[in-house]
Amino acid sequence: MSFVKITLHANKTEAVRRFHPWVFSGAIKNISGEPNEGDVVEVTDEKGNFLGLGHYAKGSIAVRIFSFANEKNVEQIFIQKIEAAIALRKQIGLWQNNITNAFRLIHGEGDDLPGLIVDVYGNTAVLQAHSKGMFQQRELIAQAIKKASAGVIENVYSKSDSALKHKEKTDGLLLGNSVCEEISEYKLLFKVDIPTGQKTGFFIDQRENRRLLARYAENKKVLNTFCYTGGFSVYAAKTGAALIHSVDSSAKATQLTNENMVLNECANYETFTADVFDFMNKQAANNFYDIIVLDPPAFAKNHNARHQAIQAYKRLNMVALQKIAKGGLIFTFSCSQAVSQEMFEGAVTAASIETGRKSKIIHRLMQPPDHPVNIFHPEGEYLKGLVLTVQ
Repeated sequence: MSFVKITLHANKTEAVRRFHPWVFSGAIKNISGEPNEGDVVEVTDEKGNFLGLGHYAKGSIAVRIFSFANEKNVEQIFIQKIEAAIALRKQIGLWQNNITNAFRLIHGEGDDLPGLIVDVYGNTAVLQAHSKGMFQQRELIAQAIKKASAGVIENVYSKSDSALKHKEKTDGLLLGNSVCEEISEYKLLFKVDIPTGQKTGFFIDQRENRRLLARYAENKKVLNTFCYTGGFSVYAAKTGAALIHSVDSSAKATQLTNENMVLNECANYETFTADVFDFMNKQAANNFYDIIVLDPPAFAKNHNARHQAIQAYKRLNMVALQKIAKGGLIFTFSCSQAVSQEMFEGAVTAASIETGRKSKIIHRLMQPPDHPVNIFHPEGEYLKGLVLTVQ
């Protein structure tokens, strides 16, 4: 099989030779044809030597490479990558286990399939394409997932409209007849809204951080901001927290939080539909909470928004520092890929300085092992978290 060839400038091949999967438009010297958005293309150096196979896109990132091996059978490449992803989940104990039946199966560049996210909920895989190339191959991917899972995954749901901002509606089942509606995580139950929920339906990446909070929550007053499904709230309640307040600006989110609290027979909780900043400024008393969780949506979608994002993280942590009791804990997070760990810690440090609250870092947190970071693509480390003890 032959593909349109994209030739790189001689001084622009080093990153690709080091297995970085992105080819930027400025690195391209020549294109042998006129590829369409999403087409598979072959990347070469000026001497015609093969460098990689990837999906073409019109934009700053012109090619996302999914194979550095000189293999042209795209279907076989995808099957091998998905089999490798399953093998990794088996290795880390997240495939047919007693921990959870919800985990990330494919994490984009971390699993050598840039532009593709696949989350598993029970017997359902939810596919989310972040590139047109992956979207165009969704049927192939669905069949490969079913085959590689040996029947464990019965349903594959495509949920890419929001990620690709399609005008036409394409979300829906690719394989199977139904989707999972409830998952188990460390013996706690959560409802999952795959068709209309955020992302693929649930925030899997906070699983281990929710469990960490449970170690500290007994008899504590807990505030969970940007609560969405109420994951941190459920863990706190089942550990025996004295009080749990969950806050989100979305009525749908707070309803889902309440449903999950009832599902797990939780007590001592109250849920508020309100702007988080307004709630903490107007309703929450200073020095009231023993634990505060700050898990906002990404404040920076790209590098141009970093400055504003850092200021937002600073303001949010300043308010939390005012509301936390002496000796209390703040679980503070950033899921903005464009904001580095150093930048995020700088914003939290600035908040501590301006409020005059002395803080110590007792945990540095990140995404769990089913969200692997390709060592050749450090940009894949998006989730950053700190647990502060506040004096």
